Amino acid sequence: MAERLIKIGVFYDGNYFLHVSNYYNYIHASQQRLSLAGFHRFICHVVAEHEGVDVKKCCITNAHYFRGRLSAQEALQRGNQLYNDRVFDDVLMSLGVTSHYLPLRTRNGRKEEKGIDVWFALEAYEQALRAQFDILVLITADGEYVPLVRKVNALGARTMLLNWEFTYRDDTGRSIVTRTSQDLLQEVTYPVAAHELIERGLQGGVPYVKDLFLQADPNRPAAGGDDERDYTPDYGHDEVHGYGVVGAGRTGGETPDLPIDAPVYRGVIMNVNKLRGYGFIKYPPNNLFFFHQEVEGCEFADLQIGDEVTFQLGENDEGQEVAKHVRREPQPSYSTDSKRF
Repeated sequence: MAERLIKIGVFYDGNYFLHVSNYYNYIHASQQRLSLAGFHRFICHVVAEHEGVDVKKCCITNAHYFRGRLSAQEALQRGNQLYNDRVFDDVLMSLGVTSHYLPLRTRNGRKEEKGIDVWFALEAYEQALRAQFDILVLITADGEYVPLVRKVNALGARTMLLNWEFTYRDDTGRSIVTRTSQDLLQEVTYPVAAHELIERGLQGGVPYVKDLFLQADPNRPAAGGDDERDYTPDYGHDEVHGYGVVGAGRTGGETPDLPIDAPVYRGVIMNVNKLRGYGFIKYPPNNLFFFHQEVEGCEFADLQIGDEVTFQLGENDEGQEVAKHVRREPQPSYSTDSKRF
């Protein structure tokens, strides 16, 4: 008797997946973002191994991506963000991923997601009730989804949790730790330590693991169609405290949004650490730190030492000045001293 096709439903906590992709792009030796198409192939292989079937018998029949989102007007004020959002939507559509967005809310000067986790759980449970999948694959680390997992398991579906755990130090020496809810790991049918699986696969040259990462192609245009390269929406806010992420998101801490009429300054790039995703701007008497998420109008990877930039001043959690809304100047006609204008 022929093996029955195993239907897979994939549910993304978009903000968590962004942090995972940022890790591989800026911290991991690969220095590449995850490819969604490659990630879906990876999921099919992992499911096949756990179910003991041929990978050809595993098929992602529906996938859903959930995240809070800036309004169009807010995105317009953040360089290429509105365009990047649209390109990423094109990527999701090309793979048949249904996107679910709710507007980000401002609370105490910070952008936060509100209600997206409830929508995530309701949609997943509805799909399980309609028997739309045999296995529910969760891309999250949040213990709030334990009741969802219990309900889905009770309906007879299996559940898989792909999780990542990172420990490293940022430029200030702080320990950055990403942890998954232990309660969630205990409830799912298949808990998968994706970070370990990927490392073993890279060391062993496993094709479906190598294909996880976007490969740079200098002959391709900067964007267009279903080009996935570095267009993951990244709003620079950190609303993942429930995942056990300590110090994730902005290195040095989040500061409230600056007023539109905040002073703008000019300076020169003194250092760019493309592996770790941060740099420094000359600003006497000290050099100003900035994180990759603050770069607008161009890609962080395109910045070079000596580039002239404009920026605004913010503060990190320790009250130290940092550069925000960093934009590269098109013409090198200013002096190297940072000046307010």
